[in-house]
Amino acid sequence: MGNLGSALQQLHAERKKAQLQVETLDQAISVIESINGSGTFGQTNQPTRTISAASRRKMALAQRARWARAKNGSLPVAVAKPTASAPVKRTMSAAARRKIAAFQRARWAKVKALQKKAA
Repeated sequence: MGNLGSALQQLHAERKKAQLQVETLDQAISVIESINGSGTFGQTNQPTRTISAASRRKMALAQRARWARAKNGSLPVAVAKPTASAPVKRTMSAAARRKIAAFQRARWAKVKALQKKAA
């Protein structure tokens, strides 16, 4: 039983020594971080701010207006509200499609002729 008591005392002593080493390492790290400017100060456990979609949209429109004013030499810009209609898709005429198709057929015929010639 005496051996267990002395072993327990040794373990307690080593734990205290290890705790002191950890504390000194923490102090050294905090000193280096404060010198480096990358310390953990200012980081709190506060939740991030939640912004509604409508507010984000308003902020985006305001930012676009600011950029437009800066781009155009600080002229006031009327911000238009986004419309619900989709942009108009451009369609190609049938004649243009026929021309492109004919060009592609000729191109592939040339490629195949070159392959046949090489083989």
